[in-house]
Amino acid sequence: MQPDRADPKGLIREAYRIEGIGIAECRSVLIDWALSLPDDVAQDVALRSVLAAYGADPDHPMTAVLREGLTAAGTPRRRGGRAGRTGGC
Repeated sequence: MQPDRADPKGLIREAYRIEGIGIAECRSVLIDWALSLPDDVAQDVALRSVLAAYGADPDHPMTAVLREGLTAAGTPRRRGGRAGRTGGC
Protein backbone atom coordinates (compact mmCIF):
# COMPACT_ATOMS: atom_id res chain seq x y z
CA MET A 1 0.00 0.00 0.00
CA GLN A 2 1.27 3.45 -0.87
CA PRO A 3 2.08 5.72 2.11
CA ASP A 4 -0.20 8.48 0.79
CA ARG A 5 -3.13 6.01 0.79
CA ALA A 6 -2.25 4.75 4.27
CA ASP A 7 -1.71 8.27 5.65
CA PRO A 8 -4.21 10.41 3.70
CA LYS A 9 -3.78 13.54 5.85
CA GLY A 10 -0.03 13.11 6.34
CA LEU A 11 -0.41 12.91 10.12
CA ILE A 12 2.14 10.15 10.65
CA ARG A 13 4.62 11.77 8.25
CA GLU A 14 4.35 15.10 10.08
CA ALA A 15 4.70 13.45 13.50
CA TYR A 16 8.11 12.19 12.45
CA ARG A 17 9.12 15.73 11.51
CA ILE A 18 8.21 17.32 14.87
CA GLU A 19 11.30 17.73 17.03
CA GLY A 20 10.88 16.77 20.67
CA ILE A 21 7.54 15.03 20.19
CA GLY A 22 6.70 12.73 23.06
CA ILE A 23 4.96 9.41 23.35
CA ALA A 24 1.69 10.99 24.52
CA GLU A 25 1.54 13.28 21.51
CA CYS A 26 2.33 10.35 19.21
CA ARG A 27 -0.55 8.36 20.69
CA SER A 28 -2.86 11.30 20.05
CA VAL A 29 -1.64 11.51 16.45
CA LEU A 30 -2.24 7.77 16.04
CA ILE A 31 -5.85 8.11 17.20
CA ASP A 32 -6.44 11.02 14.81
CA TRP A 33 -4.80 9.00 12.04
CA ALA A 34 -6.94 5.92 12.70
CA LEU A 35 -10.11 8.01 12.63
CA SER A 36 -9.13 9.57 9.30
CA LEU A 37 -8.50 6.28 7.47
CA PRO A 38 -10.85 5.58 4.58
CA ASP A 39 -13.41 2.85 5.27
CA ASP A 40 -11.93 0.52 2.65
CA VAL A 41 -8.42 0.54 4.21
CA ALA A 42 -7.60 -2.12 6.79
CA GLN A 43 -5.96 -0.55 9.83
CA ASP A 44 -3.31 -3.26 10.29
CA VAL A 45 -2.27 -3.03 6.64
CA ALA A 46 -2.08 0.75 6.88
CA LEU A 47 -0.03 0.54 10.10
CA ARG A 48 2.48 -1.75 8.45
CA SER A 49 2.65 0.55 5.45
CA VAL A 50 3.36 3.74 7.40
CA LEU A 51 5.82 1.93 9.64
CA ALA A 52 7.71 0.70 6.59
CA ALA A 53 7.62 4.14 4.97
CA TYR A 54 8.48 6.36 7.94
CA GLY A 55 9.74 4.13 10.77
CA ALA A 56 13.42 4.04 9.89
CA ASP A 57 14.37 5.61 13.25
CA PRO A 58 13.86 2.89 15.88
CA ASP A 59 14.29 5.42 18.72
CA HIS A 60 11.52 7.77 17.58
CA PRO A 61 8.45 7.66 19.83
CA MET A 62 6.13 7.40 16.80
CA THR A 63 7.89 4.18 15.78
CA ALA A 64 7.23 2.75 19.24
CA VAL A 65 3.56 3.77 19.09
CA LEU A 66 3.11 2.24 15.63
CA ARG A 67 4.67 -1.01 16.83
CA GLU A 68 2.36 -1.02 19.85
CA GLY A 69 -0.55 -0.61 17.46
CA LEU A 70 0.47 -3.77 15.64
CA THR A 71 0.50 -5.94 18.75
CA ALA A 72 -2.73 -7.74 19.46
CA ALA A 73 -4.70 -6.66 22.48
CA GLY A 74 -4.76 -9.14 25.32
CA THR A 75 -7.72 -11.42 25.81
CA PRO A 76 -10.26 -9.83 28.15
CA ARG A 77 -10.31 -11.50 31.52
CA ARG A 78 -13.25 -12.14 33.77
CA ARG A 79 -13.97 -9.41 36.26
CA GLY A 80 -14.06 -10.38 39.89
CA GLY A 81 -16.64 -9.64 42.54
CA ARG A 82 -20.38 -9.99 42.47
CA ALA A 83 -20.76 -8.53 38.95
CA GLY A 84 -18.43 -11.21 37.59
CA ARG A 85 -20.33 -14.04 39.27
CA THR A 86 -23.86 -12.92 38.52
CA GLY A 87 -23.46 -11.37 35.09
CA GLY A 88 -23.85 -7.81 36.36
CA CYS A 89 -27.45 -8.20 37.60
